[in-house]
Amino acid sequence: MELKNFADIEKATKRGRRESTRLGIGLLFVVGIMIYTALGVGVTGTQGIMLVVASMIGGYMAMNIGANDVANNVGPAVGSRAISMVGAIIIAAIFEMLGALVAGGDVVATVQKGIINPAAIADSNRFIWLMIAALLAGAIWLNFATAVGAPVSTTHSIIGAVLGAGIAAGGMDAANWGTMTGIVASWIVSPLLGGAVAAGFLYWIKRAITYKADMIAAAQRTVPILIGLMAFAFTTYLVMKGLKQVWKVSTSSALLLGAATGILTYFLTAANVRRRAARLENTKESINTLFTLPLVFAAALLSFAHGANDVANAVGPLAAIADVVHSGQIASKASIPFWVMMVGALGIAIGLTLYGPKLIRTVGSEITELDQMRAFSIAMSAAVTVIIASQLGLPVSSTHIAVGGVFGVGFLREFIKTNYSQMIDEIKLHHLGADKDAVEAFLNRFSKASVKEKREMLDQLKARTAQADLSKYERKQIRKVYRHELVKRDAVFKIAAAWIITVPASGIMAAMIYYMIFGIVHA
Repeated sequence: MELKNFADIEKATKRGRRESTRLGIGLLFVVGIMIYTALGVGVTGTQGIMLVVASMIGGYMAMNIGANDVANNVGPAVGSRAISMVGAIIIAAIFEMLGALVAGGDVVATVQKGIINPAAIADSNRFIWLMIAALLAGAIWLNFATAVGAPVSTTHSIIGAVLGAGIAAGGMDAANWGTMTGIVASWIVSPLLGGAVAAGFLYWIKRAITYKADMIAAAQRTVPILIGLMAFAFTTYLVMKGLKQVWKVSTSSALLLGAATGILTYFLTAANVRRRAARLENTKESINTLFTLPLVFAAALLSFAHGANDVANAVGPLAAIADVVHSGQIASKASIPFWVMMVGALGIAIGLTLYGPKLIRTVGSEITELDQMRAFSIAMSAAVTVIIASQLGLPVSSTHIAVGGVFGVGFLREFIKTNYSQMIDEIKLHHLGADKDAVEAFLNRFSKASVKEKREMLDQLKARTAQADLSKYERKQIRKVYRHELVKRDAVFKIAAAWIITVPASGIMAAMIYYMIFGIVHA
């Protein structure tokens, strides 16, 4: 056997050991939940057994949320090399747990987003089976999406699962179809709005900084404003969304608090940014470093808000089951015991640590190439889009916003590069037969000109030179040559397909699991 074959076998063995280690740690976590619930909660009988099973599935669900959904918070920062993979996982794990435990709240709706009417499920046992089926189906779908590298909405996963199991348990009349209409709308609204906001911020940064001849002076003026705006957006976002379970504040108060924080941040950081910028080279790569620290804070705050909001996706159904087991009644709201919240918080952190890197790489580097400026634009989109959508009453998904932001900056780069290439092509067409040095001199002046000056140079060129005589087919071929595809189309189609089928796939799976449980119990 050749030495190369031994090396291949050794690599495969190492990968197998790593997978076994990750699987073993995950199983230990689930077994630990089983032991604690069986011995520490103090519930016996059939419903006690169901609670133990539900708590194990809740832990599995939480790990899958950590593996899939958290990538949206830190993926752009890792892809832009503002944070290392290890650093991102540490920051996200800590702040996800803090968000869940500090701001996750102590009460949760027993039926996620009101998509099922609890009155339609009168029997408490059926309600427990419904929630177990929903938890398991949502977790399995997230597991599958993570395995194929598709970031999907965990909220949509559990909503689809509750809907499917709820219809199986209570019929079509049990579903709140008006709520589902809003959820379907969010499939379109979230990525489009997130992409537009991210592209808008990136275009502003380009016009205000990187398109200037003196990028240092431009950065000294603009970067403090951008950091102040980030402080405003994230403070408002955190108060409105991240802390809403423990601190009820009106929208106007949240905006005022955000504005005060933004102004204070501007004055605290302006002098420091100017000093740092003065020591940099007049290049885009150097200016990028000014966005590194804001990206670290953005990753931490997004993780905190995510932990506070999305922990309910893992522990909401589990808390509902625990409440029914202890009270014997189905209520619209259920208290969240501390041990249930710990299952969610620890599960998200463990899932992120064990399986998160795959999706972090997908979001950060496998859709389009990111630098710190692009990642900053995506982070701003994550906060600003939620604020805008909340004011307009639009349902949005944080996952769809973040990934839509990545698409937005990628497609903006495609447009700009293709447009610039067409400009260069047009310049060359108008210089047909001219001296090569004259053409290169014009192109050199054109590349250094501002956006306004570029437009004036092109207008002057067209005014004094006749348009080259090209056929429609020839012009189409030229545009095709200069088209830049900077967003991977296969990633776009894969993720879009996963988004579209998330609710029906998890719903069908939950209905099947519910019928299986029902059949086993009544066998």
